[in-house]
Amino acid sequence: MKNKKKPSLFYVLPQVLLDIFCVYISYYITLFIRISDKSEPPWSRVQYWAAFHTIIPWSLAVCVIVFALFRFYRTMWQFASVDEMVRLILGVTTACVLVTMMGYSLLGANRRFPNSVYLGGWLLALVLIGGTRLMYRMVHKAKRKGLQGISNEEKNRVMVIGAGEMGSMVIKEMQNAPESRSIPVCAIDDDRSKRGIRIHGVKVVGGRESIPRMVVRYNVDQIVFAIPSVKNSEKQKIMSICAKTGCQMKTVPSLYEMMEEGENTSYSIRDVEILDLLGRDEVKLNVEEISGYLAGKTVLVTGGGGSIGSELCRQIALFKPKRLIIFDIYENNAYDLQNELLMRYKNLNLEVLIGSVRDKARVDHVFRVFKPDVVFHAAAHKHVPLMELSPGEAVKNNVFGTLNVAQAADEFGTKRMVLISTDKAVNPTNVMGATKRICELIIQYYSRRSAHTEYVAVRFGNVLGSNGSVIPLFKKQIASGGPVTITHPDIIRYFMTIPEAARLVIQAGGMAKGGEIFVLDMGEPVKILDLARNMIRLSGLEPDVDIKIEYIGLRPGEKLYEELLLDSEGKCEKTQHELIYIGNPIPFNEETFLQELQELRQCAGVDNVHMMELIHELVPTYSGHAEKNDALAQVEGL
Repeated sequence: MKNKKKPSLFYVLPQVLLDIFCVYISYYITLFIRISDKSEPPWSRVQYWAAFHTIIPWSLAVCVIVFALFRFYRTMWQFASVDEMVRLILGVTTACVLVTMMGYSLLGANRRFPNSVYLGGWLLALVLIGGTRLMYRMVHKAKRKGLQGISNEEKNRVMVIGAGEMGSMVIKEMQNAPESRSIPVCAIDDDRSKRGIRIHGVKVVGGRESIPRMVVRYNVDQIVFAIPSVKNSEKQKIMSICAKTGCQMKTVPSLYEMMEEGENTSYSIRDVEILDLLGRDEVKLNVEEISGYLAGKTVLVTGGGGSIGSELCRQIALFKPKRLIIFDIYENNAYDLQNELLMRYKNLNLEVLIGSVRDKARVDHVFRVFKPDVVFHAAAHKHVPLMELSPGEAVKNNVFGTLNVAQAADEFGTKRMVLISTDKAVNPTNVMGATKRICELIIQYYSRRSAHTEYVAVRFGNVLGSNGSVIPLFKKQIASGGPVTITHPDIIRYFMTIPEAARLVIQAGGMAKGGEIFVLDMGEPVKILDLARNMIRLSGLEPDVDIKIEYIGLRPGEKLYEELLLDSEGKCEKTQHELIYIGNPIPFNEETFLQELQELRQCAGVDNVHMMELIHELVPTYSGHAEKNDALAQVEGL
């Protein structure tokens, strides 16, 4: 960690005076020893001392100047490292070489010092100047330890994962920081060549397979993961081992987090989050491809204040659009995002507009005034159980909000529209998934009819940490003492982080040719039960002991597992990006499509039984509509 604090004058002046004294006494002692030899005639001793007093003021001035050039007085020596000590050796050596050259050029042949004086002066100066700084460091370290007031018995016993540069820094900081409540007791590294070595006195005791055993042997309370450059897939495996030990877990930021934070980056240790246990390797983007369709363009994000929409805005801002427009019905989220973006991107041309995609007049007005080049359509109702109770609202917002945006894009010359879709659109068992499948059909319909707009959809699974996802729910349940509720012990889901999803959506938009349904590689599915257990362990508690897990049964419209492709879409077509695929478009009756949508609009929220029948006609793979009709027939006003 860089120390940006500059030494003050009161810190520098004593060092300069001390260095002057060290140089003076070094040459004085070596000359005294040399001329004390009785073989030297008395007259030469007088000449040597006269020469010494002639040249020493100039020598001291040269040394101070050289030391300043080597930045001796810009270093906080209590934090000095090997680099500073190397610089000290080079600086003292350079200064003494100049003193020697000056002695040979300024003193006459009869008054020149023997070579042993110059050599001895250099060695003694090196010892004295280096020694004073070493003593200062040791005194400062002892003083800090004396002020800690925390005995080793009261501190957390820490295992550090990673015996590289970052691991060394973490261990050193724990040992030196007076406020630290942690003491490193062992280190772990998979590199066998590091086994048995000591880092600042802390022994590397084994690889990842040794973690459970060493936690017991060293009575470890806390584990710190200190390998920022490791692949997320490997980090997940190591973290999973650590999670089972019951120790408190912390980590240093990843390289991606460090780059995102820019100048504010430090290696400050943070708590391990569930994302660290489920993370995949960082998504690599084709910057040239993305810049080509975002840089210098007007970009509109509907639902820009939501979980995905807000992250899309953050990522888009990196590519310096001509103007970024956030369109959202919920003003509080939009306002918070506006403040965040303006603080992070000083030159961003940002517009924040409040409105609903259901309001066609408002949507048309926004397109007419701003004429966006690119549209990311993220506005939607997405909560499955809520939409089961209010299916008409799902239709009005998801289906006709998408239709309004698609029609405006075509009418006002938008170059590209990207729909955010979901895996729940595949063989849907709920209204929300069925409406999103209709949205995909709208994209396919207009892609074949628009002369200037490329329409594409991007389909992916659940997003970790988004509003309404299981993680915020589990956190609240754990904080309140449980129980943690799970619908079914075998339920599985595909998961992706919010930044990962946003980056892949943007990348897919850059690949668009028109009409594609891009399918994102979601990796391996995750059992919700495993997710809950890991979250409980991360809280320092034991599942089924401290926090109970209860099964409450599948909710209306919920599946045990989600799919990313329809059977009729066949095998995905690969793209140049390893995590993005293209599903084959499914034929549908395009001649009657708009007419069916118009009929659906008229009965949405009015005659929901007929509405469900129309949805099934538009989405034949939608199952469960018959049961839904029976329920709706018994309840008015849905």
